[in-house]
Amino acid sequence: MVELLMGNEAVAMGAIAAGVQVVSGYPGTPSTEVLETIAKRNPGHIHVEWSVNEKAGLEVAAGAAYAGVRSLVTMKQVGLNVASDPLMCVNYIGVKGGMVVYVADDPGPISSQTEQDTRHFGRYAKIPVFDCSSPEEAFQLIQDAFAFSEREGVPVILRSTTRVCHSCASLDVPEVHPPQKADGFEKDPRWVIFPRLSYMAKKRIFAAEEKYAAEFSRFEKNEIIGSGPVGIACGGVSFAYVMDAIAGKEDRYTVFKVATPYPFPEEKGKSFLNSVQKAYVFEELDPVIEDSLIYLRPEIEIFGKRNGCVPVAGELSCDIVSAVLGLNEAEKGSSLDAPKLPPRPPVLCAGCPHRASFYAVKKAMKGKKAVFCGDIGCYTLGNAMPLDMVDTCLCMGAGITVAQGLYHADQEAQQFAFIGDSTFFASGITGVINAVYNKADLILVILDNRTTAMTGHQPHPGIGMTVMREETEVVDIGAILKGCGLTFIRHVDPFDLEKAVATVKEAADERGVRAIIFRSPCIALEKHDAFLTVDEDRCSGCFKCIRELGCPALIKGEEKTSINPKLCIGCGLCQSICPKDCIGKGGAPS
Repeated sequence: MVELLMGNEAVAMGAIAAGVQVVSGYPGTPSTEVLETIAKRNPGHIHVEWSVNEKAGLEVAAGAAYAGVRSLVTMKQVGLNVASDPLMCVNYIGVKGGMVVYVADDPGPISSQTEQDTRHFGRYAKIPVFDCSSPEEAFQLIQDAFAFSEREGVPVILRSTTRVCHSCASLDVPEVHPPQKADGFEKDPRWVIFPRLSYMAKKRIFAAEEKYAAEFSRFEKNEIIGSGPVGIACGGVSFAYVMDAIAGKEDRYTVFKVATPYPFPEEKGKSFLNSVQKAYVFEELDPVIEDSLIYLRPEIEIFGKRNGCVPVAGELSCDIVSAVLGLNEAEKGSSLDAPKLPPRPPVLCAGCPHRASFYAVKKAMKGKKAVFCGDIGCYTLGNAMPLDMVDTCLCMGAGITVAQGLYHADQEAQQFAFIGDSTFFASGITGVINAVYNKADLILVILDNRTTAMTGHQPHPGIGMTVMREETEVVDIGAILKGCGLTFIRHVDPFDLEKAVATVKEAADERGVRAIIFRSPCIALEKHDAFLTVDEDRCSGCFKCIRELGCPALIKGEEKTSINPKLCIGCGLCQSICPKDCIGKGGAPS
């Protein structure tokens, strides 16, 4: 049946078609929809789970592959850092069933801390990397990756990037049939990693690199297109940009599309270089293909990132490719340039409980020396003015441990560590234990909005519901903190501003590791009863609500504040700080 599928959906349907039986992962844009699609389209024989973090997810997938079933683990590029411990070992152990590690890179970056390139991880871990250039190719490539992985007994990385993940194409999706029952786990010393076995495995892996490179030179998706004098090497979505840019002028170019950047298809690379006078390389993110070609033929003139010809950061585009190749707009026959869009910095949603939590802490600590360590999630947006409540943000879970380092370096300041409920389960618990054990002094603020909001409202262990909508045990954050040794644990509704401020002040008067759990559901999950309005006769135009909160529902007029009823959800935070008591309920949300 022909369906219009997003790139991530194509990966999911390709995995189902390949007979995947265990799927794990951790949500992270731009990878999230793969696991969600498999959960939604589950024929009934696939175990699907949101693991507590990427490391756990990869280990679950590895265990399933040990038992002979095909397994898939999904994550974004920075999530691969979390999973790197088992990733660096699983190739030494090997697998029995096919195992694919799907990683979505984020050029730009659009929704990530870094522009990390997964292809380096493949080379570092000696794990073959397949690279998608389109949703159509992603659908087939994951099936190729499973077949290769199972045949060779090694894990495989399938890499994609944002534009492939979220672009769409019409695909013929076959009917799904349950796979044959696997043989199951067979006890064998090979499954236990020991230095001597790793030594022997390293020899096997090193020899396999040359073997795979030769095989990938014959792989049909590593293709040379055209016979023009100017060469263009590309991979991933850059192939689409190149083909769009040279449309109508294909006879000038020879295009080398690389679908397996590691191990690099050297023989095909040599054939490409031998057939051109000079070569351009377009790829996101790092010069991986470029470096491989330079290594093969250093005497050939290659224009890419290394010599500054191609931008080294950010996404590529058809326009960038055209500019580098010297194809101007007149030649391309394109329309006039579209006007530039105005900048739209991300902000916390109107009525977001995180705004109330930050404001309560800010108000309680006014005039005192304090440092506010942030973390990864919606609440990172608390760094923006007027809240200005995120002083540090490194990676998931680091807010708690960075706060400890700051405390040990400067004991005059009060250290705060903000972390979301999902992030706490993913990577925060270790930092709490470390803080208690090493006698740090900090206030842990857990922003519990009952979901994994930033990546699309996925469930987590504190919800009591799995991705398959099955009820499960609720893991209580307060109980975990108590088990870690904390004695000061307070639960507060952040919209009860007076109590919230008092609780923060109480915590500041204590010592050691203490925790405040601000609990209020994400506004996307639970709406308030009515929006608010401003009584213009009473409003003095002090704009305190706008200056201190920065809620996007508040509008600054020439003399008065007004409220956008289409954005306001009636949380009441602005009402609680208005010095003239001029904000009240206006009606049901539209």
